[in-house]
Amino acid sequence: MQTLADASVFAALADPTRRQLLVNLADNGPKTATQLAEEYPITRQGVIKHLHILEDAGLVAVAQKGREKRYTLTPEPLGEIDRWIQEIGARWEERLARLKAFVEREDIQ
Repeated sequence: MQTLADASVFAALADPTRRQLLVNLADNGPKTATQLAEEYPITRQGVIKHLHILEDAGLVAVAQKGREKRYTLTPEPLGEIDRWIQEIGARWEERLARLKAFVEREDIQ
């Protein structure tokens, strides 16, 4: 069953820019919004808005050091989503296996 937290993660992941930001943070470690904005065709404010959505979904954490905020990937919500996807996939595979067995029995008769 999907929880409210799952819904915010799915909503955050729906945007391709946010997905790119997550991949960037996963590959390159903590970065500031300014550093991230240098790599994308959007403003720093635009990057910050995306980062806030990712933070609200629990996908990034913020560490402030002086005036600087560094954003880091927090993969735990992705693990929860992955488990959900695996569960749905397993149910689908089970259903297909039952259908295959049924069709093969019908072919014999």
